[in-house]
Amino acid sequence: MSHLLRTERLNLRSCQISDLVAIHQLWTEPDVRRFLFDDRQISAEEAQSFIEASVVSFASHGYGIWLFFEHQNDQVAGFSGLLHSLQGSPSLIFGARPQLWGRGYAKEATFSVLCHAFDVLGLEKVDADVDEPNQASIRVLEALGMSRIRRAIVNERPLLYYEIQTWRREVTEKLSAT
Repeated sequence: MSHLLRTERLNLRSCQISDLVAIHQLWTEPDVRRFLFDDRQISAEEAQSFIEASVVSFASHGYGIWLFFEHQNDQVAGFSGLLHSLQGSPSLIFGARPQLWGRGYAKEATFSVLCHAFDVLGLEKVDADVDEPNQASIRVLEALGMSRIRRAIVNERPLLYYEIQTWRREVTEKLSAT
């Protein structure tokens, strides 16, 4: 079953095993993996395990990883979603093709995912972590109304942790206007 979301400029659908080649290619692009996988080249098998976990998460929790596409385009523009955590709230993940950076697609897609999480699924909190040097992703998280809660060094890299506990109406209105 495919979970579909739509924004003014993007179509989002749940990631499937048939997307393995496209998503692995995106996740191994140097500019994407620099912050997503700590600059580590992941294998196709590892990418497949993320997709399989997402398929299971959609079936169990109603969320996982969505791929997003520009309207009228079949090429994956990026991804946004929620990763299930046994420790509590799901963790936000997102990224876009480097050639599409600066267009606001990651924010637009992630806003749609958060609307689904809070308005449809009734989640109470979503977490996120971001490499401290990743200023573009930090701007996205803060524009979405997420609050920084702490900083830590993980695997010799500085990480910032964010959360959003309530879906604030002013965030929705602010983002809808942009």
